[in-house]
Amino acid sequence: MPLLNEERHLEEAVGAVVHQRYPGEIQIVLAVGPGHDDTLGVARRLAERDPRIIVVENPSGRTPEALNLAVAAADHNIIVRVDGHGFLSDGYIEHAVRVLEETGAANVGGVMLAQGVTDTERAVAVAMTSPLGVGGARFHTGGEPGPADTVYLGVFRRAWLEAAGGYDPRFTRAQDWELNYRIRQAGGVVWFDPALTVEYRPRPDLRALGRQYRDYGRWRRVVATRHKGSINARYLAPPTALVAVAAGLVGGLVWRPLWAIPAAYAAGIGVGGVAIARAEKPAVAMRVPGVLATMHMSWGWGFLTSRPDRLVPEGDES
Repeated sequence: MPLLNEERHLEEAVGAVVHQRYPGEIQIVLAVGPGHDDTLGVARRLAERDPRIIVVENPSGRTPEALNLAVAAADHNIIVRVDGHGFLSDGYIEHAVRVLEETGAANVGGVMLAQGVTDTERAVAVAMTSPLGVGGARFHTGGEPGPADTVYLGVFRRAWLEAAGGYDPRFTRAQDWELNYRIRQAGGVVWFDPALTVEYRPRPDLRALGRQYRDYGRWRRVVATRHKGSINARYLAPPTALVAVAAGLVGGLVWRPLWAIPAAYAAGIGVGGVAIARAEKPAVAMRVPGVLATMHMSWGWGFLTSRPDRLVPEGDES
């Protein structure tokens, strides 16, 4: 479990692992970065109460280094990737191990089940579990079990993790997708199973959500640059929408009919946002269009302004 500023959710996330009914041994490795809250203190107190929990410090604070340090400290041949704001469903580990054995996959995973507490978090959760917000990715929206490009988090055979070289420390974001790409290129199978769900706490406000999706777009372009042929239409939709909306707004100053483009986009996410939030109370539903726009435009901006040559320079194989 890579951790940075996760004091708010850490005890609950660890509790979801501790209470798994798994017939074998479980070891919990908490890799803690130098944040600005008491995550390290909470982690150490949890370790004092349960000898199965160990704490390793991650000086860089970056996720890929935290994951590699945690894997190095782990004793077992199956590695379950967990986050500090994600909560494993009952039976998750036992089911995942069974799927690993039945399919021979290198990595199995399931659904990132976004669940909010506040009205804004619940609006974000609605958007994150709808194709209108995130396209057709099965690990967001569900679907049939089978081979996949990537899955949420993942339960790995350690041998495949090591054969692939672990998480690439150059990738601040998108390190899961990038690792799964290398596993697939080496002949391993990444398997999606919708029965594997992890409850996820969304970002609490639009500013934090915008930063998150800007970084997603930025690093997805880095992956596409480093691994040719790994891009598809779903990843190009947000930057295309951003360019179209911006062109319509500016061009409309010269030729007013172009304002129909941003108007159509606003109408689409307005009507669509209310439709996908129909089961929510009005205070949540009215926030969903703004959440959708934040996700789309931030992702698109990150993708368009990304500098892959600076983030991961060509020839840098460190």
